[in-house]
Amino acid sequence: MEMLGNRRLAITQQQAWEALNDPETLKKCIPGCDKFELTGENTYSVGLAVKIGPVSAKFSGKVMLSDIVAPDGYKLTFEGQGGVAGFAKGSSSVTLRPLADAAPAAPADAPAAEGAEAAPAVAPAGCELDYTVQAQVGGKIAQLGQRLIDGAAKSTADDFFKRFEAEMQSRYGPPPAAAPENAEAPAEKTGAVAGFMKKIGLGKKSDKDAEPGAGGEAGGG
Repeated sequence: MEMLGNRRLAITQQQAWEALNDPETLKKCIPGCDKFELTGENTYSVGLAVKIGPVSAKFSGKVMLSDIVAPDGYKLTFEGQGGVAGFAKGSSSVTLRPLADAAPAAPADAPAAEGAEAAPAVAPAGCELDYTVQAQVGGKIAQLGQRLIDGAAKSTADDFFKRFEAEMQSRYGPPPAAAPENAEAPAEKTGAVAGFMKKIGLGKKSDKDAEPGAGGEAGGG
């Protein structure tokens, strides 16, 4: 079985890297996983329940990481036994890279164009994850047919990323782009400018500011 995919994540490359190296995060996000424990250098003991068509089994095995290049990616090798249901073994490559579609912030010493407002620095839009999986299965699972096995693998991958994205949003909050832009800072800036303009006699007085003056004039008349 072979599978490959690509996902955009609304977190930074470093945040994604840390999460993909955290056993507790992986245990939460891998469907059916109830054990993901570090047992040696870059080696983990794994337990998970698997259901493919009519076959259900509890797999126990190990996962080993190699070719580690932080925070860009690693290779993952796995093997597991599911009793009479069969076995599974294979490898996966995971690659992370920052998204390049976020506009870079202008250098601090770059002169602004005359009459143009300073553009806010754009937060990184997130990162992109590419993965490939090559696996072999044997026993009862292998007898189910390639189509059923491939469908179960794709469903498992989709479920993993749904859980992973939910966990990351819970941990780091919504993507920066979702935050309201014209909130407190612009209002504060406008208020400060308006106050300064009033002081030098160029600002337009509000009705509230004008009321005491109008009342005073009426009283004086």
